Amino acid sequence: MALLTARAAAEKLGVGYSTLKRWVRSGRVRTTRTEGGHHRVAESEIDRLLARHQPVAQRRKARTEDDESLGGLSARNRLFGYIEEVRVDGLLAQVQLRVGDQRLTAVITADAVRGLKLRRGDDAIAIVKSTEVMIALPPMRVRATKGK
Repeated sequence: MALLTARAAAEKLGVGYSTLKRWVRSGRVRTTRTEGGHHRVAESEIDRLLARHQPVAQRRKARTEDDESLGGLSARNRLFGYIEEVRVDGLLAQVQLRVGDQRLTAVITADAVRGLKLRRGDDAIAIVKSTEVMIALPPMRVRATKGK
């Protein structure tokens, strides 16, 4: 696994060095730190980030291929991200997935974690199938609507 300096990674991604550093600080880009505290970016991470910027037609084709590899799936609400944390306790496990700048937590069986071999840093897909979706207002909007 080749590691690139932050400057070289920024160049490969076609973004400025300061943009990449901001992404690193926000957790959008996964890095490895040297003993001196410098960030290094794996080529696989560069590939993951570049895949997000594929043209829509390529993403649709990839999604269709995903449907086939998943054995066909009716759920269309898919959130692509990477695993930030896996905690196994007895029969259950808590898996924390980073999706963009958001975190999603799923509680699944420990057997599923072992069967899927889920590990921190792995790419993963959260598939949401629910009969109910709730919408909430951010706190600032709640205060504004109470005054009306």
